[in-house]
Amino acid sequence: MNSTLLVGVCLDDDQALELEAFAQACGTAPETVVLLVEEGLLSPAVESPAWRFGGEELARARRILRLQRDFEANLDAVAVMLELMDEIDRLRGVLRRAGIPAP
Repeated sequence: MNSTLLVGVCLDDDQALELEAFAQACGTAPETVVLLVEEGLLSPAVESPAWRFGGEELARARRILRLQRDFEANLDAVAVMLELMDEIDRLRGVLRRAGIPAP
């Protein structure tokens, strides 16, 4: 029987990944990450002296890449999908705070 050991690290702004390591963690090329930043879909946690990305951006980048792959979506479509997903999350939080179970 084969087994795989997964090791994870929680990232915050103090432990953020540099561009190359971030791209590798996303399973993409650094040029793709640069494009996502230029399009406004990702924001580095630290910009100077070099871009560094935290855990929230890692999750967001993986979501972006998954949307592109699964739906063959361009970046404009991905941006709309992300806005809708963020709004759904926000509304679920409102329901939760109001004591209403979210669907």
